[in-house]
Amino acid sequence: MARLVELGLLIAVGLTGPAAAQSGARPRPPGANHVGRAFEFRPVAEGVWQAVGTGTLGVGSNAAIIVNDADVLVVDSRTSPAAAWVLLDELRRITTKPVRYAVTTHFHYDHAHGNQIYGPEVEIIGHEFTRGMLAAGASRRGSAYDGFVSFVAARAAELRRQVDTASDPARRTELGHQLRRYEQQRIADRAVVPTPPTMTLNDRVTLVRGGREIQILFAGRGHTGGDVVVYLPKEKILVTGDLLQERLPYLGDGFVADWIETLGVLDRLDVAAFVPGHGAWFSDRGAIGRLQGFLRDFLAQGTAAHREGLSIPVAARRMDFRAHLAVYPQLADTADTYDRLTIGLTRLYEGFGRRP
Repeated sequence: MARLVELGLLIAVGLTGPAAAQSGARPRPPGANHVGRAFEFRPVAEGVWQAVGTGTLGVGSNAAIIVNDADVLVVDSRTSPAAAWVLLDELRRITTKPVRYAVTTHFHYDHAHGNQIYGPEVEIIGHEFTRGMLAAGASRRGSAYDGFVSFVAARAAELRRQVDTASDPARRTELGHQLRRYEQQRIADRAVVPTPPTMTLNDRVTLVRGGREIQILFAGRGHTGGDVVVYLPKEKILVTGDLLQERLPYLGDGFVADWIETLGVLDRLDVAAFVPGHGAWFSDRGAIGRLQGFLRDFLAQGTAAHREGLSIPVAARRMDFRAHLAVYPQLADTADTYDRLTIGLTRLYEGFGRRP
């Protein structure tokens, strides 16, 4: 009887879970088990938040949350249906309004693999290119996804070994928590069914939700062939996906020459806050020019290496980006930089139509 009374109270205030508040009574998907909060909601402006993973659950990219008068728009659904489900569950901490729109900035697994959690009441918006790539299963192949799968498997195996050999009980418990996270991530990934946008654009879509104008824009090819950004002109906020961030970008699906020009288009927008797909939101619009500088240097050195007939491994070892170390300190990690350059050069050489 007490349980029935409790349930009645929850229904009365609309807090029975992500089902009633957000996502139509969907059951918890595989891989969603975790301890503690999975997301931190960082305010950007009134009604605009950046959802950042806390580390208790594998979530991939950031999400942006835009709370309107009567509904919610979510930018990027994260790396799995489990991550998307938990986000909707924890979203009740800031609003009980229903999610009605979900923007997929591009097709990569860490941004789009939660789309299946949304029901018919949610319009998933993305570029036509993104729809085609997700429909073709492209988010589950390629160097980025393969590297993710390999890393999670290797990390789980290493943690399992450490748990087995740890002598200190407290340390064993801590390692066990980490191991469960990676095991849950593997379970969550196996449950993914890539789900394309239900509404597409080739240029722009504008939503007017109460007093808020939301522009979904395609400014040109860049990180992929179909990156979109979400622009709030009144609030001067730009949600950039992976087109712009303050860390080194992934180049494996990029169109580097176009990317430089696309960033120039974004630079003409009146923006006070940039909300990236990875890393904290920031206000320094100089990040645009810094990324353009790195991409120009990569394009120039990569083009010269191709013209010289250098193989990709040799070219990657010869490239020199010391001039960008102050901006991108990750370049000091020579092994990671070599891998990044190899992936980027492979893409660049393919664009030239042949490999030396």
